[in-house]
Amino acid sequence: MSLGTAAAKGLRLVAHHDLAGSGDGMQVMREGDALYVGHSGTSRMGTSILDVSDPLRPRLVDQWRAPDNTHTHKVQVAGGLLLVNHERFPYRPTRPLGPHSAGLAVYDLKDPFAPEQIAFWESGGKGVHRIVWEGGRYAHMSAVPGGFRDRIWVAVDLADPARPVEAGRWWWPGQWEAGGEQPDWPEGRRYAAHHALVSGDVAYLGFDDANLVVLDVSDMAAPKMIGRCRWGGGATHTCLPLPGRDLLVVTDEQQHDGPRAPERRIHLVDVADPAEPSYRGVLPHPDGPYDDLPMRFGPHNLHENRQGSYRSERLIFATYFNAGVRVYDLADPDDPREVAHWVSETPPGQQAPQANDLFVDGDGLIWVTDRTHGGLFVLEPEPELAALMEEAR
Repeated sequence: MSLGTAAAKGLRLVAHHDLAGSGDGMQVMREGDALYVGHSGTSRMGTSILDVSDPLRPRLVDQWRAPDNTHTHKVQVAGGLLLVNHERFPYRPTRPLGPHSAGLAVYDLKDPFAPEQIAFWESGGKGVHRIVWEGGRYAHMSAVPGGFRDRIWVAVDLADPARPVEAGRWWWPGQWEAGGEQPDWPEGRRYAAHHALVSGDVAYLGFDDANLVVLDVSDMAAPKMIGRCRWGGGATHTCLPLPGRDLLVVTDEQQHDGPRAPERRIHLVDVADPAEPSYRGVLPHPDGPYDDLPMRFGPHNLHENRQGSYRSERLIFATYFNAGVRVYDLADPDDPREVAHWVSETPPGQQAPQANDLFVDGDGLIWVTDRTHGGLFVLEPEPELAALMEEAR
């Protein structure tokens, strides 16, 4: 199966890979000539490893199946290690499930195409959802350890990667069910950690219907909330700091199928004082018929400016489910503009494209996954966007 382009401005498709028929791609990350893809779980595949030394011809090297009743849909690569989450799947089972795997797998990458597992950190409970790790001592993640109602924030110490240990945790009061805590949030709302991106000693944490939570992590063993910001939307997902501009770019994940699902947006928050974040505004919604289409329409992931990748505090790259990939210019944060987009053809067996995650590598290539069946896409900026990307580094 080879898929093409349905709509585009400033970006062109240069390669596609169907991941050997397991096209339910989730997180994607490139490190050198190796590309790692986590799978959402519906295909029962866990992790795919591709050789992308020739980006125009990605070659599948290996695939690992996920453990029973588990998905391993997130990958993080740095410092010669690959980290992979283990979480119960499906999230909301309709029948009793058997045993599942819950925690964090650590792999050595002496051979980047043949990772060797060297450790597993057991979280208990439902397991680990999302990981943030760029090397160094601590991996930050969201997890549902035993005794908790929903996802909390956890730091794991990788000073000795073969013996990971928990370093600290933070939860919203009311989440610790085993401790007798009762929810203090409105009925029908969900307070759950997604993941935190860290700038200095400050972690910016998306916390679902609580929106933004700001943590002081100067003492990893005793993180504390120092600020928050509410704007009334739900399912707050990624909080990307732009430290040189005192801004956060925040996605509220669309979790409902359309047509005309509840609106979700990408927001700007002023964090000149992290203890007093203030709401700044929204990025433009994509033009087009997307709200009238089936499946999800709305934001999901951002390119997170990781070390070694393309990094900019001006250009923002986002996935928007059935509206594909969107690129925004924040030269004037009071007047953000969409400057490029790309939408795939609808993959066979689904009703609309579902652009899920993306990674912009140091060469400016954009690696994109489809959530359902579409697999992996490789995009290249057209000359005008390439020039803007170089200017905005």
